Amino acid sequence: MKTTDLVATAAANTFRSKTRTILTVLAIFVGAFTLTLTNGLGTGINRFIDDTVSSIGAADVLTVTKTGTGDAASGEPQKYDPEAVSSANTNPGRPGATATVSALTDADVQTLEALPGVASVTPAKAVQIDYVQVDDGERYVASAGSLIGGQTPQLASGSAPDGSAEALQTAIPESLVTPLGFTGAEDAVGATLTVAVSDPVRTQHLVEATITGVTEGAFASTTSLTTNPALEDALFTAQNTGVPADQLDRYASASVTLTSSSAQEVDQVKTALTDAGYSGQTVSDQLGTFKAAIDGIVLVLNAFAVIALLAASFGIVNTLLMSVQERTREIGLMKAMGMGSGRVFSLFSLEAVMLGLLGSLIGAVVAIGVGTAVSAQLGQTLFSDLPGLQLIAFDPVSILVTTVAIMAIAFLAGSLPAARAARADPVESLRYE
Repeated sequence: MKTTDLVATAAANTFRSKTRTILTVLAIFVGAFTLTLTNGLGTGINRFIDDTVSSIGAADVLTVTKTGTGDAASGEPQKYDPEAVSSANTNPGRPGATATVSALTDADVQTLEALPGVASVTPAKAVQIDYVQVDDGERYVASAGSLIGGQTPQLASGSAPDGSAEALQTAIPESLVTPLGFTGAEDAVGATLTVAVSDPVRTQHLVEATITGVTEGAFASTTSLTTNPALEDALFTAQNTGVPADQLDRYASASVTLTSSSAQEVDQVKTALTDAGYSGQTVSDQLGTFKAAIDGIVLVLNAFAVIALLAASFGIVNTLLMSVQERTREIGLMKAMGMGSGRVFSLFSLEAVMLGLLGSLIGAVVAIGVGTAVSAQLGQTLFSDLPGLQLIAFDPVSILVTTVAIMAIAFLAGSLPAARAARADPVESLRYE
């Protein structure tokens, strides 16, 4: 029997007992559906995290701090450090926590610039905004956040502030568009925004900047302005009016851009920073715990799907054992006509693979349909504040791997009945009633 005839015969034999085949395929379908859906969930969330990371900071940019005497959020007693400043904790695993770090000075900036592998160092200048206002409209509380190397903010309209421009520029989040009196994101682009800051003696200073764009996604989740360096410097100078010059060079952190984004180079710079008394993290480092948690959840869900597939494998064994028993005389006839044991084994193994293929394909197709519909609905309702999030996304390679894995499980499950058929004695089989 030719290979093509073998495949055709296996396909035809698969549906000899339609009810039994359908029930077996449905059992495989449950596992395939669950595996495809959970893998899609992991793919969608991790893809959104990766997109967010690329918009928040590049792989070759480190946020560097000089470690202080402890973490205020830990509840542990801390020694007083006159050089310490408070810095927001950027670790997503501990939202709202604040860390105490020793202030970076211009001398520290020079030390960082001298480290091998460092291309440039930009100190983060902390600015406390009193309010923002357009013309004589209502005043609203806002915060300031400047762009660092590699940032590409998600924009609903307009463009990001020009980091090399001398003009004072900012992008406002979508959450401030309507409150500030604009009819839409396009209406805000080009308008003048008044930013108020207070100096140490509570004298208020007004700084005017041009709105170049409106941010969305991760950049619009708060009322944070995205400023260019020129505006950041202007606000910092106004806020520190009257402060002695030797007290101005105090920064909670600095953005260090590396000469290379290779993992080896990043690790070497981190080691050099640690040896020099500093600590550095990329955005990927800060989100690593969150991604690990997502991967762990997906792994647990996949474990349940594998259990379902193992249960389905017993159905395959049962289906094929019954098939071998029902076709005993047929097996004897095939062997009497010259079909070898290897071909008989291949025939029944192919039937098992056919069952696995049918179950996995149906499961994958249904999972893609259900997952796409659910993801679209959630994107318009529950996750409408997270533009760009496709909760469940499907990777063709992942679906292919899942299908092949299920077919392999089906083959292994069918090997026992196939081996029994291959060992059948043709004389005894022909006598079977």
